[in-house]
Amino acid sequence: MILMRKRKSKKTRKYLGKRSHGAGDVKNRRGSGNRGGRGMAGMAKHRWTTTTNMDRDSKTKYFSKNGFTNPRKSKTDVINLYQINQMAVLGQLKKSGNKHLFEFNGKVLATGKVTTALLIKASSWSKNVEKKLKENDGEISQIAPETA
Repeated sequence: MILMRKRKSKKTRKYLGKRSHGAGDVKNRRGSGNRGGRGMAGMAKHRWTTTTNMDRDSKTKYFSKNGFTNPRKSKTDVINLYQINQMAVLGQLKKSGNKHLFEFNGKVLATGKVTTALLIKASSWSKNVEKKLKENDGEISQIAPETA
């Protein structure tokens, strides 16, 4: 027995003679307002799903929030004392006399322990950095500003 394929009939055919074509009231499916907006309108608000949420991290940033950034807030480089100490222990720093020399154009934070004598030149540092360096015969000083 050979089976013949049945041609698909269009959906509208079964709605012939019906006024709304399965859309309920006549005024439904009328304009873009019934779609929730035209195009991509409302995708970050009322037409939002987890799929559209993934687009926020994409390269296009279609739905990203572009807000105000404070121009006075500067981003400075930061390094911790334990990182400088680790570089000195591993021999990655130059020696100046009996102290390890480290220059850094940023802020030095006092996180961690100091086990070697360090001579640090930085643009800024926290209060406890001086205390920790003095305990291990180290010192910190202001770096000379660069002139262009």
